[in-house]
Amino acid sequence: MSILSLIIKREFVAKVRNKSFIVMTFLSPLLMVGLVAFVAYLSTMKSDVKEIAIHDESNLFVKEFKNSDEYHYLDRSKVDLKVLKDSIVAEKYEAVLYIPKMEDNKELAKKIQYISNDSPSLSYIDDLESIIAQKLTKSNFEKANLDTLAIKNAEAQVDISLAKASGEETVKGLNEIKIFIGAAFGYLIMMFIIIYGNMVMRSVIEEKTNRIIEIIISSVKPFQLMMGKIIGTSLAGVLQFVIWALLGGILLFVASAFLGINIGASSSMSPEMMASANEGMAANMQLYANEFRNLPIATLLVSFIIYFVGGYFLYSSIYAAIGAAVDNETDSQQFLLPIILPLMLGVYVGFFSVLNDPHGTVATVFSFIPLTSPIVMLMRIPFGVPWWQIVVSLVLLFGTFFLVVWFASKIYRIGILMYGKKPTWKELYKWLKY
Repeated sequence: MSILSLIIKREFVAKVRNKSFIVMTFLSPLLMVGLVAFVAYLSTMKSDVKEIAIHDESNLFVKEFKNSDEYHYLDRSKVDLKVLKDSIVAEKYEAVLYIPKMEDNKELAKKIQYISNDSPSLSYIDDLESIIAQKLTKSNFEKANLDTLAIKNAEAQVDISLAKASGEETVKGLNEIKIFIGAAFGYLIMMFIIIYGNMVMRSVIEEKTNRIIEIIISSVKPFQLMMGKIIGTSLAGVLQFVIWALLGGILLFVASAFLGINIGASSSMSPEMMASANEGMAANMQLYANEFRNLPIATLLVSFIIYFVGGYFLYSSIYAAIGAAVDNETDSQQFLLPIILPLMLGVYVGFFSVLNDPHGTVATVFSFIPLTSPIVMLMRIPFGVPWWQIVVSLVLLFGTFFLVVWFASKIYRIGILMYGKKPTWKELYKWLKY
């Protein structure tokens, strides 16, 4: 067995036998499923009802406000406004909606007040403004002797259907579905890099602090030791992810089937809303199924594995070099920001550029840059990417990986035996020349 294989086996066994690794492997799915179940349970609970007093001197709007599960509207037009304000202070009412009596609707629209100790949400104020605006618009039509019923019937309801140039029908929201699928894979890669890259760095720092590295380095080349740590830790991480997926799926099924908790967005929907949604979804279900079959699923899965390996090895080699250069995790913080920034940049570019223009210049360029390509390219693939772009992106990714490993091994070779001194960026640059 080669020295590299022995190091990989040693790192893998050391990780999977670690008590904290074992505990978190089996405890994390329980915590995550418990959190999801708790949030689902909270979503089924009704929030406290807020009572809104309506002081309508115009007597035009009282009947326009309908009670909901969250807000109840009470007609308090005959109660003095000052008394109502005092009731807000005493927390009898959540707020008072004050509507004065005025002849001019334009002036009235500017004088309406929502009086409350707490600032309401923008969406709620928008709803109130919409209700009042509709009533005032109707009143203006009546004053102008316009037939409001005829105007309502004349309003056009536009529903644009989507089709491809080939003549096939397609569905709305397809881009959002594609970006969600790509983002899920990209997010997994980013989390794996951050979690297990840090694990590689901590492993190097621990062996360096314990002076074990001095014994190991006497019979092993620094490059072999670094690659063994990266590969061994990645195998342990893959095993942990597989266990998380299996346990998480089983626990979600148990929580949903036996505890009676409906985990999903529909848990907060009424039966009428669910029925309406099901009817609307059934009409387009076949179209969605056809579009899903047309997605490059095989390309996406194969690309995920390749970009997963390339992205992890690229970043882990940098993590290993940082671990070799410092004596403790505190000293490593100054070097971690340049690692996290490209990952965050990849996520932001994916959501803000790929969604709007998946084949645009920004999205295309960042899908070629090795530090962001594992995330951005995976978000682009569901939209259909030419095979040559994927090949070029992978060549650049793995070419950069070998280049970074070469530089990182230089830092690793010198830094692994350096103690008691906090390195600077200038010193790291000098180490690259040795």
